[in-house]
Amino acid sequence: MLENKHAFITGGGTGIGLAIAQYLSSQGVSVTITGRRLDVLKSAETDQIHAMQMDVTNENQQIQVIARAVALRGPIHICIANAGIAEGRALQKTQMDFWRKIMATNLDGAFITIRECMRSMLETNWGRVIAISSIAGVRGLKGGGAYSASKHGLVGLIRSYSEEYIATHITFNAICPGYVETPIIEHNLDIIQKRGFSKQDAMDMMINSNLHKKLISSKEIAEAAGWLCSPQSSSVNGQTIEIAGGQV
Repeated sequence: MLENKHAFITGGGTGIGLAIAQYLSSQGVSVTITGRRLDVLKSAETDQIHAMQMDVTNENQQIQVIARAVALRGPIHICIANAGIAEGRALQKTQMDFWRKIMATNLDGAFITIRECMRSMLETNWGRVIAISSIAGVRGLKGGGAYSASKHGLVGLIRSYSEEYIATHITFNAICPGYVETPIIEHNLDIIQKRGFSKQDAMDMMINSNLHKKLISSKEIAEAAGWLCSPQSSSVNGQTIEIAGGQV
């Protein structure tokens, strides 16, 4: 049912973004993936998945790349705002440059992506906008104030735009995962170990943060995104889909 649709995914070279790209492409969707590392993106390319280098913190670059993707593969029907930074610092260790770095990618970048994808999506009067937020977007995260604020802000964007476009056939939803088994886990392990924890203790901290005490597979997130893109989800709008192994 998604054949001949065009999806645009930020942070699509690895992890959740790549899993969603692969799932949608298996459903006949033409997928444009973007990210900062062209070599990583190129390794993910297939006949249905097309790579374009882009930094979501650069507004002019986003405008140009999204317009180019539309010129190459037609209007965007599915927008997946996935690019993000998962880093935490305690309040008194959070300097303004760190705060702005998190916001520039996680919130500002997603806002620009959605705004620019909507330009062509409105021409089709059918679309799906999905933001990859986090469990930290619906509850506070100890030691991650900037990250949590950015993800709460992303949920606010989705809820606002779902109301703004409620008279159309375009829906806006946020997926809020717990800890997912992606390359970010290795990055987080390094950060936690620098605080004096062993590698196993660091891993246990992340696993135990998920209520069912295991890491979530990126495939679960991809299939949830696929369902949100399907005709069967047309009445699901302005929602946070929480995938964390239990009640949040």
